[in-house]
Amino acid sequence: MWISPQQAGVEEWVQNLALWLKLGVEACGALIIGAGVLLAAGRCLRQRLAGRPSDYNQLRLTFARFLALALELQLAADILSTAVAPSWDQIGKLGAIAVLRTALNYFLAREIREAEGSRAAA
Repeated sequence: MWISPQQAGVEEWVQNLALWLKLGVEACGALIIGAGVLLAAGRCLRQRLAGRPSDYNQLRLTFARFLALALELQLAADILSTAVAPSWDQIGKLGAIAVLRTALNYFLAREIREAEGSRAAA
């Protein structure tokens, strides 16, 4: 005789695992944003201390790459939060968040490509 996943406690274990994964992915996204801020600020400071003007576009592109990766991780965390027995309300919120984050990521990636293309042509 087979026991159900609910009787074995597997369902609760999977829900807890998904929540821990979500927390870890969110933390990674936040750390990546922090690393991007530190890297961009460090480069800006180094350029200033060397007596050179800051290359604003290069700093922005560097930070944009970090933001794009962090956006993808945050979207993954949102998907994880609704992975186990989502309500229709959660699915709707996920859909809206996914559209916004995907649009942001698309425009960031496009801007990075355009800036790199114009830099290579120069």
